[in-house]
Amino acid sequence: MSAFFYEHEVKSGLKNKRKLSAFLDGIISKHLKKVKTAGMNIIFCNDAFLLEMNNNFLDHDTFTDIITFDLSDVKNAVDGEIYISVERVKENAKIFKTTYTDELHRVIFHGVLHLCGFKDKKEKDKKIMRENEDYCLEHYKKELAK
Repeated sequence: MSAFFYEHEVKSGLKNKRKLSAFLDGIISKHLKKVKTAGMNIIFCNDAFLLEMNNNFLDHDTFTDIITFDLSDVKNAVDGEIYISVERVKENAKIFKTTYTDELHRVIFHGVLHLCGFKDKKEKDKKIMRENEDYCLEHYKKELAK
């Protein structure tokens, strides 16, 4: 499986794309034991683009940092698109007092976890999602340090 990264009218500053793609494979393999195929596009964009998608596809008229579309139509397959607003990630990094890079990775992991079936609408689910994001972020940092 591979993750493909695209920049739509923005610069994400994302580094180590091959290493990140391999790490994302590991997340999927960990949570979906019998994955036959997997692929995902991660598209970095601006607030305006993501707001338009949020309106058109989800009927939400609010800014967001990420929208994940699960496009799989076969059991044990991961196929999805993850749209990330670079502007929201930068803003959230300031709000949460973290680095842009850490927040960007957290949001990417969030999208991949959604593709693995994790939800975040209920408080209990949000807690589980956050714990998994933290786990991924911690372990990815260790991977980068090698």
